[in-house]
Amino acid sequence: MAEGRILATVAGEAITEADVEEMLASMGQNAAVYDNPKGRAVILEQLINRKLILLDAKRNLFERDAAFKEELARVKDELLYNYAIQKAVAGTRVTDDEVKSFYEEHKSDLVSQETIDVSHILVEDEDRCADIKKEIESGSITFEKAAAKYSTCPSREAGGSLGEAARGQFVPEFEEAAFSAEPGTLVGPVKTQFGYHIIRVNSKNAAAEMKFDDVKEQIRVSVLQDKQQKAYQSKVRQLMIMYPVDKF
Repeated sequence: MAEGRILATVAGEAITEADVEEMLASMGQNAAVYDNPKGRAVILEQLINRKLILLDAKRNLFERDAAFKEELARVKDELLYNYAIQKAVAGTRVTDDEVKSFYEEHKSDLVSQETIDVSHILVEDEDRCADIKKEIESGSITFEKAAAKYSTCPSREAGGSLGEAARGQFVPEFEEAAFSAEPGTLVGPVKTQFGYHIIRVNSKNAAAEMKFDDVKEQIRVSVLQDKQQKAYQSKVRQLMIMYPVDKF
């Protein structure tokens, strides 16, 4: 098998394709950066270096150092603590009925944010901004063409479109003007720290109750975490009876 293919040896100890795959898997989202011939070569080099350091540490009997033993005991306790917590909450389950019940009880709180689909044109001068707005309103140029021609924002490449956004994603002056505007109307000049804007709201989506299918997995995770926390607290209370705690 390819994963068993030996890529290098260090003092006779093999480093295989499987070792590289294991390290890639441990990288999470960063794995994509290294999942190529050059990246795998870097990982192999790291694995070789790791074996060299470990071999030298064992040769020098670092495991017998008092400082290492203290560190090992600390790490062991931390691992044992985490493992014990996993055991304490291992039986925790969330049923489909519990998820549905949570949704029905909290439906009024599960509301999507109000959003707008918005475009803008950004220039440095207020009078220039007003002139461009008049030019668009007269019909002599479309908003998209005006954005491509005049705007200093990179969004000009998309006809000024900033896409769909919720509150909190723009500077206050822009947000207030945009969320107050009626779809299709031009607003501006609006001054912000970046310059002067002509704003057009293309569409609005009002806040609305989220559908069950859209949030059920988020609810499942939330309910599970809550049940696990309760299981943990229950375990701690039991242990306080077995092992009395005195606070000073």
